[in-house]
Amino acid sequence: MTSPETAAPETPAPRSRRWVLAGAGAAAAAAGAGLAWWRFQPHAVASEAEAALWAANFTGPGGEAVAMQAFHGRPLVLNFWATWCPPCVEELPLLNTFYRDQTARGWQVVGLAIDQPSAVRQFLQRLPLDFPIAMGGLGGTDLARSLGNLTGGLPFTVVFGKDGNILHRKMGQVTSADLKAWSQLA
Repeated sequence: MTSPETAAPETPAPRSRRWVLAGAGAAAAAAGAGLAWWRFQPHAVASEAEAALWAANFTGPGGEAVAMQAFHGRPLVLNFWATWCPPCVEELPLLNTFYRDQTARGWQVVGLAIDQPSAVRQFLQRLPLDFPIAMGGLGGTDLARSLGNLTGGLPFTVVFGKDGNILHRKMGQVTSADLKAWSQLA
């Protein structure tokens, strides 16, 4: 048994040590937030990316040709998506409603599926869409990267004006507020 006089008193950690640990934690959190922000922000558009888009030709899920040049001259929402991507699947009905509501105003929507054609065909049997779907494949992934999606994340949406130039890009799920704002752009 130790007597009270011989026991070493417990000393709390110095305040400066606590401040250093708190500062290190805050710095780590800020670095993580900065990295997340960087990953989910569209980056610079590669030179000639817009021209490459309008020259691109894809195949639809039924084997039909989908030439992007056919969509030039009217405002376009180009949505990169996949059947295995939950936020992509959740936003498709919203994009479909936008397409139906805004077609009379000249808007177009094209879904560029970064997926297997068989998976897309099965998906479209369950959830038919009114707007055109094209099979992106590796060319679609490269196109998304050239348009600023360096991480290849999905969904990724690019809004083009009547002149074919990019008006807006969004990484992540589209909301009705996004679509309402975009409909005012062109």
